[in-house]
Amino acid sequence: MSGDTWTGVAVASVIAAYALGSRRLAPTPVSSAMVFVGFGVLLGPAALDVVDLQRHTGPILSLMEAALALVLFTDAMAVRPRDLRSGGFLPARLLGIGLPLTIGAGWLLAWPLLPGLTVWELALVAAVLAPTDAALGKTAVSSPRIPPLVRRGLHVESGLNDGMVLPFFLLFLAAVPGTSAAEEGVAGVFWRSLVLSAALGLLVGGGGGRLLRAAQARGWVSQEWEQLFVPAVAAASYLPAVLVDGSGFIAAWVAGFGFGAALRRYRATGPASGGAVPDGRERTADFTEHLGGLLASISLLVFGAVLLGPVLDELSWRAVGYAVLSLTVVRMLPVAVALTGSGLRPPTTAYVGWFGPRGLASVVLGLLVVEEQVPGTETLGEVVAVTVALSVLLHGVTAFPLAGRYGRWHARSTASGRELREGAPVPESPQRRIDAR
Repeated sequence: MSGDTWTGVAVASVIAAYALGSRRLAPTPVSSAMVFVGFGVLLGPAALDVVDLQRHTGPILSLMEAALALVLFTDAMAVRPRDLRSGGFLPARLLGIGLPLTIGAGWLLAWPLLPGLTVWELALVAAVLAPTDAALGKTAVSSPRIPPLVRRGLHVESGLNDGMVLPFFLLFLAAVPGTSAAEEGVAGVFWRSLVLSAALGLLVGGGGGRLLRAAQARGWVSQEWEQLFVPAVAAASYLPAVLVDGSGFIAAWVAGFGFGAALRRYRATGPASGGAVPDGRERTADFTEHLGGLLASISLLVFGAVLLGPVLDELSWRAVGYAVLSLTVVRMLPVAVALTGSGLRPPTTAYVGWFGPRGLASVVLGLLVVEEQVPGTETLGEVVAVTVALSVLLHGVTAFPLAGRYGRWHARSTASGRELREGAPVPESPQRRIDAR
C-alpha cells in the first residue's frame, strides 16, 4: 500500500478505537482531545512517520480549514440575541473588554520572551492564541453544577471569539513583510477579507436560511436533507469568499449568523400551533455539528503529528514560559479586569479566567502562518504547539475536579442565603453540542 493509504488507515483506526471506548472515557480526565493529540504525536515524524506535513500539505490544510469553517458557521448559528440580553453582560464583557486586552497582553509579554520576532509577528502570536475552545474543557462548561449564567457565558464567548479574532489576525498578517496578505496591503485585506467576505457570507447565509424556511413551511424538505442542507450553505458561503481572495472563515462565520436568524424567524411563526418547531426540527444543525466535531478531532490528531511532535525534541524554555503565561496571566488578568464591577464573586472570576482553553482556531491559524514561510514562523509554530498542547492537557485534567469544586462553592453559598449574581436565572436555549468535539 502507498504512504497515503497507510495514513488513511491509521487515522480511521484511531477514530474507530476512540468511538468504541468513548462512553467509558467520558467520566474520566482523559478527553478526546488528549487521545487524538497523543495518537497524532505517535503517527507523526517524531515516531512512526505516517503523517507528515511535507508529504500531505494540501490535504492537511484543506481538512483543517473545513473543520474551522464548519465550527465557525455552527457556533454563530447557535448564538441567539437573547443570549446577549439575558445574562449577556458576562459574554459582552469577556468579548468586548477581555478579548482585546488578551491580545494586547499576549503581544506585550511576547516581546521579552520571544526575541527575534518583529512587532507584527509578536502581534500574530497574540492573535493566534487569543480564541478559546470550550470543547477542550467540556465538563467545565456543561456540568449542571455550574450556574447557568456562567455556563452560558463561556459557551457564547467560545462561540464568538474565534470569529472576532479573525480581523485582528488578517490585519496583523498583512503587516508582516513577505506574506501573501502583505502583497495586497492592509487596505486590500480590509476590503476583501472583512467587508466583501462579510457581505457575501450574510447574503449566502441569510438567503440559505430563508430558502430552508420556505421549504419547511411548505413541507417540501425531509429531515434528512434538511440536515445536509446546512453544511452545503456553510460551503457555499466559504468558497465564494476564497474565489475573490477574501476570507472564507469570516464569510462562514457571518453566514452562520444570517442562517440562524432566518431559521429562528420561521420557528417563531411556523405552522405549528403555539409557535412550536414542527417535525422535531429544533436541531437542524445536528449533522453539521457532528461532522465539524469529527473534522476538529482529526485536526487535533494532525496537529499532534505535524506541529507538536517535531518540536518536542528541541523545546525552548522561552516557548514553554510563554505558553504558561498565555494560559494564566494573558487570559486570567484581562478576564479579571473585564469582570470588575460586574458583581461576580472572586471564585467565579477565577473559574471563568482559567477555563479559556486554546484549541482548533489556534491550531488552524498557527498552521496558516507557518505555511507562509516567513522569518519567525518557526518560533511562532513552536509557541502555538506548546500552548495548545498544555491547554489540552491542563484544561482536560482540571475540568472535572474544578467544576465540582466550584459547583460545591456555589451550592454552599446559595444555601447560606447569600445573594449571588452568578445564580441569576437565565432562560435555557439550545447550545451547540461540544461533546462531539
